[in-house]
Amino acid sequence: MPHVKIYTTRICYYCDRAKDLLRKKNVEFEEIDVSDDPEMRAKLVEMTGGRRTVPQIWIGERHVGGFDDLYALEKSGELDALLRG
Repeated sequence: MPHVKIYTTRICYYCDRAKDLLRKKNVEFEEIDVSDDPEMRAKLVEMTGGRRTVPQIWIGERHVGGFDDLYALEKSGELDALLRG
């Protein structure tokens, strides 16, 4: 299974929903909280091509996007294949 990384903030409904979906699928993930780290937040915006919202999720080397993007992959059936690698 590819490494899953999710950038979050402490107070974030969509971050919680994304983590809940991953947990429901028994996916281990690395969480990086950018709440109090303006440098990391700026780097995240750069890494995402300008996205300023959280969560931002990577599966392996692929930037999935935010919760809506993750949920769309789940709904289409593509998420399981992506998680298998």
